[in-house]
Amino acid sequence: MEKRLYVGNLSYSTTEDSLEELFQQAGTVVKCELMLDKFTSRSRGFAFIEMATHEEAQNAVDMLNEKDLDGRNLRVNIARPREERPPRREGGGGHGGGGHGGGRGGRERSGGGGGGYNRDRY
Repeated sequence: MEKRLYVGNLSYSTTEDSLEELFQQAGTVVKCELMLDKFTSRSRGFAFIEMATHEEAQNAVDMLNEKDLDGRNLRVNIARPREERPPRREGGGGHGGGGHGGGRGGRERSGGGGGGYNRDRY
């Protein structure tokens, strides 16, 4: 059995310190990781907590699942192992070739303007 817990439905105001303090009621917290958005550094609304033993992890699930923290009912589950993901393709790919030659394309225009307001009308 896993010692790592998934904690979801967190308020954006919940901190790692408040989570760790809560989970210490169930046993020894080895690690607390609040997941943050890499661009905004705001909470993503979930965390992973590692307890010292399997028994403490199960105790935390039993004690804290659906418990209110910062106005939200926590979702506490044993974390699933990360699944193997196919490697991401970098770059744009798939946009090569095909008959979109240079120039302005379409029909030729003679005379002025194009689109927008026609100065001669006012």
